[in-house]
Amino acid sequence: MTILVQFAIGLIFGLGLIISGMSNPAKVLNFLDVGGIPAGTWDASLAFVMAGAVAVTFIGFSHVLKLPRPFFAERFYVPARKDIDPRIVVGPAIFGIGWGLAGFCPGPALTALGFGSRSAFVFVAAMCAGMMLARFIANLPSSARVAAPTDPLET
Repeated sequence: MTILVQFAIGLIFGLGLIISGMSNPAKVLNFLDVGGIPAGTWDASLAFVMAGAVAVTFIGFSHVLKLPRPFFAERFYVPARKDIDPRIVVGPAIFGIGWGLAGFCPGPALTALGFGSRSAFVFVAAMCAGMMLARFIANLPSSARVAAPTDPLET
C-alpha cells in the first residue's frame, strides 16, 4: 500500500512538472536569463510556479509536523543541526550551477527521461556519477577528506 501511495504522489509531482514547464530546459534557462545580451529572454512564469510550491510546502509542513508521527514511518526525520557548514553552502552552489548550465534539476530531468530527451539522459548520467563521487568522498577516512562533516539527516 505504501509503495502505491508513493507512486501516485510521484505521478502527481511529475505531472505538475510537465504542466508547469519545469521539465523543459529551455523554459528554465529563459527564467534564469534575467539580463541576457542583447535584450534577454526572461520568462517570469516559473517564479509563480516556485511561489506556489513554497506556499504549498509552508502550509503542508506546518500541518504535517503537528501530527504525532508520519503516515508511513515511525518518526519524523528532521535535521537537528543549526550551524552552517561547507556542505550547506557548496552543495546548493553546485546544484545552482548545474541548473543554470543544463536547465535541469533532478526531478524535472527524471520526468524528461520519459520524453526520450537526449540532454536529460546526459544530465541524469552526470547526476548519478556526481552522487556516486559524493558518496565516495563522504566515505573516505576523515584524514583523507578536506572538510566534509557527517550528514545531519543520518544522526
